Formats: sequence, structure tokens, C-alpha cells
Amino acid sequence: MNEQRNLWVAIASAVVILIGWQFFFAPEPGPQVREAQVREQLNADGTNTPQVSSPSAPGGPVVPAVDREGALAKSPRIAIDTPRVEGSIRLVGGVIDDIQLQDYRETEEPDSPLIHVLNPTGSNDAYFAEFGWVGSTKDMALPNSDTQWSASGETLTPDSPVTLTWDNGEGLTFKREIAIDENYLFTVNQSVVNNSGGDVVLYPYGLISRKNKPETAGFYILHEGPLGVIDGTLTEIDYDDLADDGAVENTTTGGWLGITDKYWLVALAPSSDEVMTTRFSHHVAENADKYQTDYLGAPRTIANGSEGAAETRLFAGAKEVALLDTYAEDYGITNFDLAIDFGWFYFLTKPFFLVLQWMYHLVGNFGVAILLITVVVKAIMFPLANKSYKSMSAMKKLQPQITEMREKFKDDRQRQQQEMMALYKREKINPASGCLPIIVQIPVFFALYKVLFVSIEMRHAPFFGWIQDLSAPDPTSLFNMFGLIPWDPPQILMIGIWPLIMGLTMYLQQKLNPAPADPTQAKIMMFLPFIFTFMLASFPAGLVIYWAWNNLLSIAQQRYIMYKMGM
Repeated sequence: MNEQRNLWVAIASAVVILIGWQFFFAPEPGPQVREAQVREQLNADGTNTPQVSSPSAPGGPVVPAVDREGALAKSPRIAIDTPRVEGSIRLVGGVIDDIQLQDYRETEEPDSPLIHVLNPTGSNDAYFAEFGWVGSTKDMALPNSDTQWSASGETLTPDSPVTLTWDNGEGLTFKREIAIDENYLFTVNQSVVNNSGGDVVLYPYGLISRKNKPETAGFYILHEGPLGVIDGTLTEIDYDDLADDGAVENTTTGGWLGITDKYWLVALAPSSDEVMTTRFSHHVAENADKYQTDYLGAPRTIANGSEGAAETRLFAGAKEVALLDTYAEDYGITNFDLAIDFGWFYFLTKPFFLVLQWMYHLVGNFGVAILLITVVVKAIMFPLANKSYKSMSAMKKLQPQITEMREKFKDDRQRQQQEMMALYKREKINPASGCLPIIVQIPVFFALYKVLFVSIEMRHAPFFGWIQDLSAPDPTSLFNMFGLIPWDPPQILMIGIWPLIMGLTMYLQQKLNPAPADPTQAKIMMFLPFIFTFMLASFPAGLVIYWAWNNLLSIAQQRYIMYKMGM
């Protein structure tokens, strides 16, 4: 029995520490740094890496940034018009820097602003994708951020690609065909026709540049920032680590790289057979931070009279699981679904999500699907849980004898343990048999937590009544009488109805179990429902609903077993 209690306390302590760390010590969003970021030019092995603006010393003259609309008006543009994306491409520089999503808004209100994934260059939070070529010699005239491209059309649609063209006046004609599908994937085909009279060597590149560190969710269990799959392995780099430790370079064949937010992703995926050097970097100039991910492809030797080409795909949109899986399969983008931070329990988290989504399509409500998947999990673990509850019920039935034995041999711990083990043997009870289901439920809990926390499909998904977003905390609070008092409590006092239900069910379930003999353990167990109620109040409502419903099912199962045992 001591072993079982110690395990309970250890597991509960671990959960409290994990949740408490997130609740009290999770990093706050860092301050936004202002103004524009300069570009850089580095040299590696005689070839230039992607150029990203003219150098300037940190703290130098600040180029005034403008708002989004002002930045959009600074250059002629090609409109982007698809069922799920609207925006534009800047013809000066040929930059894709204006993307907003038709299906997603900032809040659950139907008239709230659309989500902006990319923001125009020159704006306060510039965020864009750029493509081009780097020459083997610096004197070669190549397109750059000031290049004025000519376009074959005025609007990019899924049925109408556009081609940008620029002639360098020295015999090289650059073309860039840009296509987009019905969702969030651009295909960028770059080509160079060489009529210069000699051979040229060019390196294709692509980059994603983000000005200023964005506001993040601030949870240590969620990665937001530069990431990619390099040589088949997921690489995640924090904004702060990149700023502190400097650039990170790797060589890979295929793969992808980009920058992720909680729900949105901008990523480059060159051809799966492209041998390239990838880089994650941070720079400070003109009083602004800039974070960049880029790749430099293998050299193309283009003979006079011939043409060289390179193809890259750009994803700029919502991290929808099915869509990422489809792109990974159709275009050979290795482990593209790892852009969603399913965490350590990936082997559980993604199957959980797939089952949950299947159930959602059956019932039409993610909250109801959570209730159903909880029943399924309980059914799978039914044999283990039955054994556990039988053991705990038997232990509770023996509680008077155990208490008497502790009193009788309170001065002889060894004899006390011997007598208790003899009692367990006579009654055929294993005091540790109740531990296994507890251990199994911990990864299940965290896997479901990750699903609710990171899956965009949960974002703004309603349940019933006051729960209009299962991915957000319960919006009610005990401290304003659940809205009856016209007062908005501080976040720390937002203890809603569902957290209270969860705490009550946890307390009732605890009362069915045998009380710990050790007074300290008994006090810890007594306070756990209150601690969890307080801490889980800030968790996604869907997770709290899962926990409360799971407790109710456990109570019903345990009461039935106790009834069968005559208790």
C-alpha cells in the first residue's frame, strides 16, 4: 500500500510540477523590436549565399516603417485570388509578401479581421518569401530587391499562373513562373536563358525573412520559430537561441525549412533531389531584429544558348494535418507533418487526432467527439482499470485491519511490514496492481492535451453553451458569479464552471479510494483537487472537459465494482 501511495504522490507531483512550470514560469512573449532589418551578404567557398539587403551597422539610420496599407501601395503588384487565399506579389523584387487566409479570423467573431500570414516589405512587421540566383562572381548583374519585373498577367489564380520576366542587359533573361493550388502551396519555377556568349554558373536560392520577433504563445511545450527537416531530422531553433548563438548551417538533400507560429507556417520545400546548404540566421540593424531561413542550391552551369532552372515550393498558410500529409505524399516533402508540434508522444498524439477528427465528422461537434474518444480509451483500458479498482476496493475493505496493525506495531516498522505483507498474501491482494492504469493514463492525458493545444482544427471549435472555443480556457469565473456580477476578474481568478466540475469529480473519485495511512500523504492527496482546479483553469476547455468526463466514468466504474464486492 505504501508503494502504491508513493507512486500516486510521485505521479501527482510530476504532473503538478509540469503544469506549475507552465503556469508560473512559462516565458512571457518578448518585447517587439522596432523598424526595418538590413540585408546581408556572406561569402562561403567562393560563392555568395542569398543576399538580403545592403549592409548597415546596428543602430544606424532608421528607415521609417509604414503600416500595411502604406507598404502595399509603394509598389505595383499582382493580385492573388483563390478560394482560401487573397493577397498580392510585389513586382519590385518579385517578392511574395502579402498573404491573408479566407477561412481564418483573429477571433471567433464572424466579422473579425482575417489572419495575415505574410506582411509586405517595408511594413512594421515585414514577413516575406524571396527567390533568386547568386552568381559565382560578384560582377554579374542579377535580379535583386530593387529589380522591376514585368508580369504576364494581373492576377494569380489556381487556373492562371503568372510569369515574371527580367533581362539583365548582358545576355541573361530571368523568368519566374509562379503558380498556386486551391489551398496554400505556391510552386515557383525559376529559369535563366543564357545568350551572354559564354558559360555562367548560378546558384538558386530561396529565403523567408521575418522582421521582429512575433508575439508567441509563450509555452515551453510548444515550438514557435525557425524549424525544418534537414536530412530527415526535425530541427527546431528558438528565436532567442538563434539571436544568442548565431547562424546555424547544414547541408542536406531535399527536406524543407521555414518559420512556424502556433497555427501558421511559412516554409520552403525545394525539389526532393536538390543538394543544398540551409541556414537559420538572426541579424540586428537599423534598430530591428530580423530572423531568416534560407537555402542555397547546387550550382547550375548554363552554357551559352541554353537554359538553367530550379523549382521550389512555398507553403504559406494554416497547419492543417490532412493538407500537410497530402503535400508530403504528393511532392515528396519529408516529414512535413512535423511542422505541427505533436511533441514527445507523437506516436499517440497524431493517432488521437485522426480518431478525434473521424469522430467529429460523425457527430459534428469536437466536444462530443472528445467525450466519445474518452469512452473509447476507457474501454481499451477497461481490463487494466478493473483490476486496479478491484485492488483499491479490496484495500479499502482492509483499511480497518491495516490501521489496527499499524497501531499494534507502531514501534516495530519491520514487523509491521511483515504483518501487512502477510495480510495481502492471505487476501490475495497486490497493493501495486492499481498503479499500471495510472501510469498508462499520463501519456494519454498529455497526448490529448497536445492535440487540443496545437491542432488548428480545435481553434474556435465550439462545444455547447458558453464554451465557444475548445482550444481556449473556460471564459467563466467563480469570482464574478459566472457573469452575474459586472466585473472582469484578473486571469489568475478565472476559475470557470468546467474546472470546478473537474475538481469536484476528482475529489469524489479520491473519496472512493483508501485513505493514505501517512498523514503527510493524506494532506497532499486532499489538496490535489483544489490545486488541479486552480491550475487547469487556464488550460484549454476541451482538456478540462475530457478530464471531468474521464473522472465521471471512473467513478461509475469504481462504484459498480465496489457494489459487486458488497461495499
